[in-house]
Amino acid sequence: MAIARALVNESPLLLADEPTGNLDTKTSVEIMEFLTGLNRTAGITIVLVTHEPDIARFSRRVIMVRDGLVVSDRHPDEGGMHE
Repeated sequence: MAIARALVNESPLLLADEPTGNLDTKTSVEIMEFLTGLNRTAGITIVLVTHEPDIARFSRRVIMVRDGLVVSDRHPDEGGMHE
C-alpha cells in the first residue's frame, strides 16, 4: 500500500527504505521486479536502502555506506557484495 501512495503523485523519484524488510522471499522478489519494471518502463529513479545483498543485486548501482562514509560505489556484478 505504501508503494501505491508513493506512486499516486507520479513523482520521477521514489525513495524506498527497506521496502522488502518484512516480506518473505517470494514477495520480496515480486516487489523488486515491480520496482525495476517501474524504472525501465516509466523512467522512475528509485533510491532504495537495504541491508540485504540479494535485494541490492536488483539494482544497477550500489553505494555501500559504513559508519556514515561511502566505502564503495559500483555495479552489483562487480563482486564484493557481502553482508
